[in-house]
Amino acid sequence: MKKSEFVTLVADRTGLSKKDTEKTMDAIFEAIGDALVSGDRVQFGGFGSFETKQRAARTGHNPRTGEEIEIAAAITPVFKPSKTLKDKVDKK
Repeated sequence: MKKSEFVTLVADRTGLSKKDTEKTMDAIFEAIGDALVSGDRVQFGGFGSFETKQRAARTGHNPRTGEEIEIAAAITPVFKPSKTLKDKVDKK
């Protein structure tokens, strides 16, 4: 589902205009990103949580040449779904 389709779906469910819905969604995504940059965890009960994880530096391989390359350490965002969301998707 593309963002525009998702905006339409949310706008239909809330009765808000698509423009207002998109502004709200953009603000939510920006706030989540800002919180993650600050090192905070963002948790939504019944949905899941967003947090960051430290990935260690490691040695990888270039798939074209097979040459070993060093992959730098990185901080990456992760999403952990709640049990409620897992059960809903699995239709238990």
